[in-house]
Parts: sequence; C-alpha cells; structure tokens
Amino acid sequence: MPPYDPSAFPPFAVTVDLVVLTVRRHALCALAVRRGEPPFQGRWALPGGFVRADEDLEEAAARELAEETGLHAHPEAGPPPTYGAHLEQLATYGDPRRDPRMRVVSVAHLVLAPDLPAPRAGGDAHSARWAPVDTLLEHEGSAHARDGELTTPLAFDHARILADGVERARSKIEYSSLATAFCPQEFTVGELRRVYEAVWGVALDPRNFHRKVTGTPGFLVPTGGTTTRQGGRPAQLFRAGGATLLNPPMLRPEV
Repeated sequence: MPPYDPSAFPPFAVTVDLVVLTVRRHALCALAVRRGEPPFQGRWALPGGFVRADEDLEEAAARELAEETGLHAHPEAGPPPTYGAHLEQLATYGDPRRDPRMRVVSVAHLVLAPDLPAPRAGGDAHSARWAPVDTLLEHEGSAHARDGELTTPLAFDHARILADGVERARSKIEYSSLATAFCPQEFTVGELRRVYEAVWGVALDPRNFHRKVTGTPGFLVPTGGTTTRQGGRPAQLFRAGGATLLNPPMLRPEV
C-alpha cells in the first residue's frame, strides 16, 4: 500500500457554534449575533467560531462563550461556580453545503445560564442580542420580521442547531436538575416554576409543582432564608441539591 499522504484529501475546518439559552422576562431566549463579515453578512446567527490549532473542542467553546458573553463555563458534571454557565456538547453538523466558504464541520454546544445582561458583540459579529427562541425559529426558510429586528432566517444551518438545542434543554429538565442552571444561586420554587414554564412553553399548577420539586430527593435544599423580591409574603429560598438525575422525573405536560 502507498504511504499515507494528507495532501491527497481536501482540507476542511472545524468550528464550534453555541446555543446559549437563558430566561428573560419569563421567555426562553437565545443569544444571536449579527454577522459583520461574509458569508451571510448582516444576517443573524448563533455565536461561534473556528477551532484554533492549539485547543480542543471544549476549550474553543469556552473561549467563544467568554468572548461573546463574559461567562466562564463549567463542565457538565461539576458544580456551577458563582458566576458561570452550564456547557455541554450538543451535536455535530457536517453537511458539505452548510458553509459556502469551504467544507466546515461544526461541533455545537449547549449553554444554559441565569438571567443574563445585554450581550456584547465580539469577533466578526456586528452586534448581539437576546431574542425569544420562538421569534428566531418562526417562519424559518422565508423572510420575516418582528419590530424590524429580524428580517431574514438565521444564517447557515443555525435554525436547525438552535431547534436541536432547545429540544435538548426541554427534554433534559424532565429527568435532570438542569433547570436550576437557569436560576441564581438562591431561588424560590416560584422562580424555578417560571423556568419550567418558559422552557416548556406551558403553564403549570403552582401547588402541584411545589409538591413535586420539594418532594424529589436531592433536587432542592432549603437555605434557611426568605425573599420578598416577587412581592407578597416572604418566600422560602432554595439552592440546587446534589442530585443530577430526578427520581421521579418532572414529566413535560402534553401540549
């Protein structure tokens, strides 16, 4: 057999794309950046970029996250830091036609974090904003607008990546404690319920929800404190417990 010749194979690049989700104003929102360079100049896209030669995929995703949001990621299995974001690998996308520049394989990552401030644009992004995921995904494949902010579909295959990330988040909060990644370090049951409602897009019965989450072993731990930030009577504060899998699970209501 002839010796292996790398030049005999066409070159291709590897990128990381980030589905960054948070809950803002009781709606599930994703971070979108307006591209400042071709291809798809001026179009909204997911944040991300090319993997550098000296970094692995998780390092590249964490770097892009820090550049776009200022957040520091923590591994899926570790406890969340005081100011950080949950980061996990989502899926790989390798359609030969997904990028007009060259063959590009994207390793997408899912990022979950509490209510985040206004983002800042970085890299080749012209601007950045939070947008409800329903707005970003509606009428995909045709021009659309809402308040003059979104006038075309997402660039590349980012609508598919975003949809996959949203479904991953919706399914994982059923059987894991991942919903607490959308909450501050200390939160009320009501605030956690609004996370589930925003991610699932349904209304939940407050009493039934309270009974389920406080009765699930290892899900929530009382801090001993209370808060009146929601108005009304003081509400008990909790923090995330040590459980990673919920037994019994929080089943998503059928819509």
